Amino acid sequence: MELETLRLEVEDGIAVVTLARAPVNAQNRRMREEMIRVFDSLSDRDDVRVVVMTGEGRTFCAGADIKERRTMVREPGDYISHNRITRECFYAISDCTKPVICAVNGPAIGAGFVTMLYSDIMIASEDAWFNMPEIDVGLAGGGKMMMEHLGRSWGRLLYFTGRRITAAELHRLGVISACVPGERLMEEAMGIAREIAAKSPYVVKEIKRGFQAAEQMPVRDAYRYEQTITHALSTSAATREAQAAFVEKRKADYSGT
Repeated sequence: MELETLRLEVEDGIAVVTLARAPVNAQNRRMREEMIRVFDSLSDRDDVRVVVMTGEGRTFCAGADIKERRTMVREPGDYISHNRITRECFYAISDCTKPVICAVNGPAIGAGFVTMLYSDIMIASEDAWFNMPEIDVGLAGGGKMMMEHLGRSWGRLLYFTGRRITAAELHRLGVISACVPGERLMEEAMGIAREIAAKSPYVVKEIKRGFQAAEQMPVRDAYRYEQTITHALSTSAATREAQAAFVEKRKADYSGT
């Protein structure tokens, strides 16, 4: 697929996906289709170990394109199809076999906020802010992810009021991992990405698979499941190399694994 609303750059095992639909990176059908295609392809690419997602300009993502939404239903099934593509757009991010770091460079509104919540690691610039204005335009969706990350009271407060919450406050609440000056945002994101890219890609992929499955399980069952991954990893070339490097006090070489 030729990209019209995204930019994709890959270097040294790190893919950078940039939302690039001026002026505010609002999500239309084309962007969502491109996001599904891009994240699915990154899952399969051997030259990619980790993904960084950010936005072009001063806005990360202004949410759904309301202008498109008003005219998208032309025949029966159109709205159902739209909802399916919207869901799959978010799932493509969370299901990506590579860790996804979301670097929020400005306002993340509605679907833009939810897009961040479906990533693995979330950081934001100090001038970024977030809100769910769905209640003000007669829409719904994303409440489950809000409560998953912010808890019952905060999730519902933000959804029922449409209030803005700052990156600093999300950092204080433990929702995002870092809140940094805008000029340092990509430096911070790429630093995390390089740390992950230096690990065994096989082990990272299996650990992410464990996280995804464990999220849906009770704690006891989740830990037992994760131990099955540990057992499987224990016989891999990547684990043998990692343990040998640890004992021999050298940097591990994962090129053959």
